[in-house]
Amino acid sequence: MADTVNTINRVIISGGGTGGHIHPALAIADEIKRRHPQCDVLFVGAQGRMEMEKVPAAGYAIKGLWITGLDRNWRSLRNWIFPFKLIHSLWNARRILSRFKPQLVVGVGGFASGPVLYQAVKMGIPSAIQEQNSFPGITNRLLAKKVCLICAGFPGMERWFPANRIVETGNPLRMQVLDAVSDQGRCFESAWKHFEFDGSRPVVFVMGGSLGAASMNAAVCRMVEKSSGALPFDLIWQTGTRYYDEMCKRMQAWPGPIKTGIRCFGFIDRMDLAYTCATLIASRAGAMSIAELALVGKPTILVPSPVVAEDHQTKNARSLSDRNGAILIPDSEVVGRLDIAISELLSDSDRAKSLQMNLLHAARPEAAKDVVSELEKLL
Repeated sequence: MADTVNTINRVIISGGGTGGHIHPALAIADEIKRRHPQCDVLFVGAQGRMEMEKVPAAGYAIKGLWITGLDRNWRSLRNWIFPFKLIHSLWNARRILSRFKPQLVVGVGGFASGPVLYQAVKMGIPSAIQEQNSFPGITNRLLAKKVCLICAGFPGMERWFPANRIVETGNPLRMQVLDAVSDQGRCFESAWKHFEFDGSRPVVFVMGGSLGAASMNAAVCRMVEKSSGALPFDLIWQTGTRYYDEMCKRMQAWPGPIKTGIRCFGFIDRMDLAYTCATLIASRAGAMSIAELALVGKPTILVPSPVVAEDHQTKNARSLSDRNGAILIPDSEVVGRLDIAISELLSDSDRAKSLQMNLLHAARPEAAKDVVSELEKLL
């Protein structure tokens, strides 16, 4: 009887908008399917958002709602038509729930999760939130008292959510990411060969996300251009796709000996090899980036993006820097401080090891399994 109760046959996962919402949603879906191969998983996203492309590419069905967020400019046309979109999405969400008849509904944040979770609660369907950030979005804050379960990616969420509904699971990562990171095979030779390094010098990996970060690119340029010769380390530099051509032109003016140790990419497909190569990493502080970096366990410098909602990347970064698990540099200071922070870390092995050990303590490789175990308990 217990096996029957705990079997998940039909589930809806709602939300998206960014990779930070979509990737954990797919990780949860993958783990559900691994445990319950017969389960029918349906995603509900927002029309025109990236989940409408990424989710089908991962092999799952998705329905789209006509929903967007509010604009900070109250005069925006988007704000004036928002009530109509919300009413339409609430109606459509209820129709989807009535037709699909899920046992469970999971919201991962993003525009679409609000209407779906709200209607699921009204219909008495067991519902859960998976909150990736240390500072939750407004949708999840509004719905927290209505859902049955909140799976938190960071500690200390009692400030925002009812304590008796929170389970700290960490942020789910897809199995291929876990395999790539944990299996880094520790095959340094293969990683060095991939990036054409000889392994004789430390490697610094700077990444500003898939689109890139202008401030971090400027910090790299300053670091290189103020050096009197070649850098004392090899550099893997992910500029982001929108800055790649501009940075390549900038590099053309640099002397040959300086460019020898720099590998510049718009986007890196083999992140596992970049992580393996790296002696230390400088990165943005998105929740899913932090989840990966904790598993990698390399000394890390975090530079939160200043243009995200409610500055949640700074709060994510502080959750580690307050525990001496990473160095936090504000975006406004990164141009002047990144080279100093890198130099100090490379020359202070004790500090680097301390950061590394504290960061590893924050790793949650079992997050997807823990989330699904909690979902099974709801049944």
